[in-house]
Amino acid sequence: MHVKGRYSWLLRPFFLVFDLCVINILVFLFFNFNDQDLYFFDSSFWNNKHLLFIIYTVIFWPLSAFFLKFYNVYRFTSVPQILSLLIKQLLAYTLIMYAFIGIFRSIDVPAFLTFKYLMLSFGIIGLGKIIGYYGLKKYRSVLDGNIRRVIIIGFSAGAQELERLFRNNKELGYKLLGIFSDKNSELITGTIDDSFDFIEKETGIDEIYCAIDELSEKHVNDYVKYASMSMINIKFIPNTKKLITKRLKTDYYNYLPVLSIQEVALNNNLNRFIKRVFDVVFSLLIIIFLLSWLIPLMAILIKLESRGPVFYRHVRNGINYKEFTCYKFRSMAHNSNSDYEHVTPQDSRVTRIGRFIRKTSIDELPQFFNVLKGDMSVVGPRPHMIPYTKEYAKKIDKYNFVFRHSVKPGISGLAQVKGYRGEIKNDEDIINRIKYDIFYIENWSLFLDIKIIAETILNILKGEKNAY
Repeated sequence: MHVKGRYSWLLRPFFLVFDLCVINILVFLFFNFNDQDLYFFDSSFWNNKHLLFIIYTVIFWPLSAFFLKFYNVYRFTSVPQILSLLIKQLLAYTLIMYAFIGIFRSIDVPAFLTFKYLMLSFGIIGLGKIIGYYGLKKYRSVLDGNIRRVIIIGFSAGAQELERLFRNNKELGYKLLGIFSDKNSELITGTIDDSFDFIEKETGIDEIYCAIDELSEKHVNDYVKYASMSMINIKFIPNTKKLITKRLKTDYYNYLPVLSIQEVALNNNLNRFIKRVFDVVFSLLIIIFLLSWLIPLMAILIKLESRGPVFYRHVRNGINYKEFTCYKFRSMAHNSNSDYEHVTPQDSRVTRIGRFIRKTSIDELPQFFNVLKGDMSVVGPRPHMIPYTKEYAKKIDKYNFVFRHSVKPGISGLAQVKGYRGEIKNDEDIINRIKYDIFYIENWSLFLDIKIIAETILNILKGEKNAY
């Protein structure tokens, strides 16, 4: 039954596509944007304003939804909260709609017709959200689907309230596997120390809820590290509302505050979807407009100077330490010990053309095929060679080193644009690189990715001292 909950990540993309279909189908039925002969492009294909409207909404609807958190509907979200999100998105979309009419001067649209269109569109969208909301509740309570398997550590008043909430509200979709506390109660599964053995043996735990006032600092750190390494969500039940800070995400379960630590943007399914779409589109542009002619050229230049393949393939650790084959243009003599040694300045293994493509980072461009395959992202922590991954893991706090592998590695990253690329000369280099990687993961945004790409291009044009 645990497997039934594994497809919930598809819900937000599904509702996004559903909403886009609703607003675009209805606009086609309500309006004729092509009544006026106002042309903006040479091609009649692109002058079709219904097509322009579809492109326009595909861009601006997700953007407004992202900033207004329109699709952030959770198990404890109430119907009034859903209606509030719907009203905010309606107001934003009204501005988007009139901006389109103003920009393209499509037609003098009657206000009443626009009002009818907006009301019908959001009526259908709102109905879809409500049906989905109650449908999921029924799916959880009747079919035991979309289930979160949880344990509670501690038996404070808040923990007891949470236990009752989980047991008495099946529609929320929580399966309580056990309660661990050093207190005495027939409801308790074992002691706090017993919980570590239970977590090790029990597979498929989704969330751990900890009552802060019963745990020592060591216990808290142990749970945080284990949860991060096992990709389990960990949440805290505070003993006082004074503990709530801006760095912690606070959810209210029937007025009971529950804190989530390390709430990172890329844990959000919609954000991962946005990042993936950006990766695919950006990679396709690079492959079509750059690599389509650069690969044959590089093949000739590389082959003229040395024997061997055009591409260098090497195995690296990706997301969750999954190994994948990373592609680069070959820049060193064939059969050199490139898998085990970093390149150094004036390295004799590097060919003449290799030195140029390494200096300009052209050797990294084939990794856009890795991005298209889904092994990498355009921006993210750089993947290390496997022997170095093991070596660096001994020097870095294990929690932070594992955490940097919770996202896909990137062609470029925040650490690289800040000067930490290439050879690791001392422990301080790898420590600072990991710090930037962690900062990137915790503070990800699409704007940050675009900024890092822009800085990467500027660094290449200026010339990087660590590129050799």
